[in-house]
Amino acid sequence: MTRRARAWWRRRTLRTRITVVVGGVAVVALVLFARLGVTLLYSTLLGAADNELNHQAGAVVSRLEGGAAVTDPTVLPTIRITDTAGTPVDGRGPLPMSPKEVRTLAAGEAANVVAGGAAARWIAEPAVLPDGTTRLVLASGDLVGGATLLARAAVGFLVAALVVAVVVALAAWSATRAALRPVDRMRAAAAALPPGRRLPLPVAHDELRALAEELNSLLARRDDAVARLERFTGDAAHELRSPVAAIRAQAEVAVAHPDPALADETLREVALEAQRLSGLLSDLMALARADAGRRADPGPVDVVAQARAALDRVTTGPAPELLGPESALVVATSAEVGLVLDNLLGNASRYARTRVRIEVLPAGRWTRLVVSDDGPGIPAADRLRVFDRFTRLSQEASGGHAGLGLALVQALVRGRGGEVTAGESAWGGARLEARWPAP
Repeated sequence: MTRRARAWWRRRTLRTRITVVVGGVAVVALVLFARLGVTLLYSTLLGAADNELNHQAGAVVSRLEGGAAVTDPTVLPTIRITDTAGTPVDGRGPLPMSPKEVRTLAAGEAANVVAGGAAARWIAEPAVLPDGTTRLVLASGDLVGGATLLARAAVGFLVAALVVAVVVALAAWSATRAALRPVDRMRAAAAALPPGRRLPLPVAHDELRALAEELNSLLARRDDAVARLERFTGDAAHELRSPVAAIRAQAEVAVAHPDPALADETLREVALEAQRLSGLLSDLMALARADAGRRADPGPVDVVAQARAALDRVTTGPAPELLGPESALVVATSAEVGLVLDNLLGNASRYARTRVRIEVLPAGRWTRLVVSDDGPGIPAADRLRVFDRFTRLSQEASGGHAGLGLALVQALVRGRGGEVTAGESAWGGARLEARWPAP
């Protein structure tokens, strides 16, 4: 039942839920106030009745202490006189109450006594007669009128509480509707918003303006992501078209002109283009995974050990030299550090003339990996642009690569809270630095 109630509650609109909550709180609060009002009225009535009865009993006590007889017929019928044990001495018959109630009165406390279907309020005052004996003067008053008044007051309070609660609920409904009307307008404007446009900001600097600003920021990020995706898709399609077209052209030439002398050369060209296509697809898939945030859990990785393994994979260009400590840990995965090293070393090997150096530099909370070469270097104006995707500063020197290596390096390192920068080496070539957080 509770699960059904929760499901029903979640299906209600925000306006309905606010109204129900406000109305319920108003009903409970007003009913409690009504009960408090009836209680205060009841206490007031009893206080007034006790004052009147004390006045009546006090007058009789004064007469008895002055020598009047306890059987004086002029005493009011609502006054009874007893001894200290509660036995009547006024000759009017037994008292309409139990011995326990008599003991309560003798103790100086007032009591409500129900006898014959009627309720009465009783109090007792002691009186010392001239002969030294002590008597109790009991005064009573009818509570029927007070009970009727209390019942009517309770009904009136309850009805008033319910009416006020209904009024409060209706006010909450109207206020919520008025408060949410700008949200409805904002929703309608967002639904009809064309690309590149933003929501109008309310004049008041309130929560709705903050919501509109956040939505505009979200729309800006969406438009930027869509633009980058379109640009990336176009560049990827263009880059994929080149090796596919080359493979197709080589195959068509081989089919149209079957020449055993050219078959070996054709197959080598096809294999080279297929290798280029495979590398491009691998880089694109790695970038897609980095953009989607699908990464393995990081752990401590030894950059020096990964650098030694990367040196064994270098097959072209000058032999790199490694400078660094025996071990240096970063927070990443082995596959990510390996990809970063392969791309940085591949880039340096393509452009270097005679020297490529790898430096691993632990620096407090960070571990730095620096790859330097003595090639033509990266112009200062292009040291940020080289990390964009499909960026090639020199088509000839790039060796047919798609320009995704440094973009992939930046995505992998930044994904672990690090940073990648480009600068100038001591030999005038390129200097690329990747910095990871240390464990």
